[in-house]
This record gives sequence, structure tokens and C-alpha cells, in this order.
Amino acid sequence: MSRQFLVTVGAIVLGAMPAANPAFSQTAAPAAGSGNDGAEPCTHSPICAWGRGRNQVVHEERTPDLGFTYAYPFALPDGLTGGISAVAINSKGHLFALQRNPIGKPQLFEFDENHKLVRAIGDDVIGHQNKAHGMAIDPEDNIWICDENGDTVMKLSPDGKLLMTIGVKGQRGDWDEAKGQRLLWQPLALAFAPNGDIYIGMGHANESPNDTDKSPANSSGAARVLRLSRDGRFINQWFGNKAGQGHFSMVHGIAVNPSNGNVYIGDREEYRIVVYDSNGKFIKTIQMRNLVCALYVDPHNQLWMATGQDGQIFKIDWDGNVLGAIGNGPGKGEGQFTESSYMAMDSHGNLFSSDTGYARITEMAAPTR
Repeated sequence: MSRQFLVTVGAIVLGAMPAANPAFSQTAAPAAGSGNDGAEPCTHSPICAWGRGRNQVVHEERTPDLGFTYAYPFALPDGLTGGISAVAINSKGHLFALQRNPIGKPQLFEFDENHKLVRAIGDDVIGHQNKAHGMAIDPEDNIWICDENGDTVMKLSPDGKLLMTIGVKGQRGDWDEAKGQRLLWQPLALAFAPNGDIYIGMGHANESPNDTDKSPANSSGAARVLRLSRDGRFINQWFGNKAGQGHFSMVHGIAVNPSNGNVYIGDREEYRIVVYDSNGKFIKTIQMRNLVCALYVDPHNQLWMATGQDGQIFKIDWDGNVLGAIGNGPGKGEGQFTESSYMAMDSHGNLFSSDTGYARITEMAAPTR
């Protein structure tokens, strides 16, 4: 059942690089802030006009039917009120939360399996994340975090030490192997292939400066997917930048089908999932009736989709068919989200979600069997 509504709301250096422009680095912590904080108006980009009618589009809110209940067991440090941009769980059952806090305040937190705070990781390790976005944990329990407006992806060891930085802090642009230029353009989310390859989804479309004239190092447009090997070597990349089949306006979420390696892109403002093979060959578009904010593959290889400001999470199959829903829609009440976003599932089948507009982590406890 559903109803419709109008939304109103290590030390490692990889690859040859010019000395002044290293794409990968790990030495001192990055500088705090680069002048890119906050979203800028979108102008001159081929995708600026997309998504502007969001509030006039009829969305679908489904009746929650998967039997999950809601709890809020994580206590963030006092005084930290930023939205939680992402969560992830490691093999020990520890949950990591990435929070949008001011300069000088920690933004990455680790909680143990009993939901107790283990550590807070601050600017001295990861620098200030200008707009903390996606996060993922790889099979070796390394933590990867995306800074959209800082234009970096960072890899941390399981104990919270910085191992690698991909991109250059505050330098937005293209990844061009021929020039030895290895820059990122608004990294939003990442996912891992079964063989360890890394897919980084980039480009925030309607909410950010995607213009090719904003950076002299960018000539390829905005939305894109970059594929690297597990050790950071370039494999390939592909671009969206246009409307229509085979394109995308942003990569707000990304997931890899473990059975065949296909890459699923969450094109949020276009209400769709765009599917490619592992090499970037277009396969199909799956049109949804909600914002596609985040995609997540759980330990059982089941696909989940967060509907962002529509305030729900859907269990879907790999063809995009909705199998069930969790969440009571937009808001701050029990089981509601101002923006449901990146997800993680523990070994008991409990699902956790960040809320980018609210300083809390929602636990959706699986029904007892």
C-alpha cells in the first residue's frame, strides 16, 4: 500500500605527479578548510536545470511493511549538532558515523557493538571535511570517507590512521592520466567491486558548482564515475552530464552487484537508478517514483535504497522492484527522517541509517523470528 504526497522540502604516494599537485598523499593532516564550504549556485553546467521541479513532483510514500522497529541508541558528544552524512559497520560490528561539524570539531566517530563511543577522529587526522558525504568500509576494515566540497577521498586504517588521500584538497577538476593530473570533482559516494576495485561517484548536480569554467583543471563536465584498482591505479572512468538514456546528472549513491559486477548509480534528482557494466557500458535505466538518495548492498547481497527527503528506505531487487518499506516519511518523529541516507546492516540484520539533516542515527531493528 502506498500514498502520494508533494514534497516541500601508511604513508603512501601513488603514481607520478607534479610535485606541486600530488593526487595521493599521506603526511601531515590536510589544511582545515579550503574556501569551498557550503554549496554554491549552479550555473553554466549542462545539468543545472535538472531537478528544479522536485517540489512539484508527486512522490510515493509506502506503508512500512517489513516489521522493523525504531531506536536511537547512539549518543554523539554534547554540542555536536551537524547532520550525519553516512554510517558504516566493520567486521567487529563497530559502527562509524560521519558528521558535518564545524572546523575544529571531530567529524568521524567509532561506536562499539554495544553502541558505546570508542573514539572521535578529528581535524588532526583527516583535516576539516568541507562537506562530509559518503563513507564505506572495505573487506580489510579500512574506512573510506568522501569530502564533496574538499574534493578528496581518504582511506583510514581500522584503528583510524590516515593511509591515503585521493585527490587534492580544495582543487576540483578532472582525472587526466595523460597529464599526470589526478583530481576529483565533488566525490559523493564509493563502492567496491568483488575484486577490490574502487568506484568513486562524483558530481552533485543541482546543489553545487558543476561548471566547467569554475576550474581550469576541469574540461569534462560534472557527474562521473572513476574506477581505480584496490591500490589506487587508474582503470577507467565515464561521464553523465546529459539527460536521457545512458546518462546521469549526479552520482549521489553507488552500489556494485556482487553477482555480476554491474554498477548501480543513484541519480537522485532524476528519480532513477542507472545501471552500467563494470567497464562503464550502459545497460539500463530504472525509473523510480522517489528520490534515489543512497544505495546499499547488505551482507546478504540484498539491495536497499534510501529515498532522501521522502523519508523512507526501500528494500528493492536488482531490477528496481520495491519489495518492502521502512520509515514513517519526512519529519523528526519516531521512524521519520529529514533525509534518509547512507545505510549499514549488522550481523543481526538490524539496519542503520544516517540523517543528513538531523544529528541522530536511526536503528531499524529487524523483526524477531
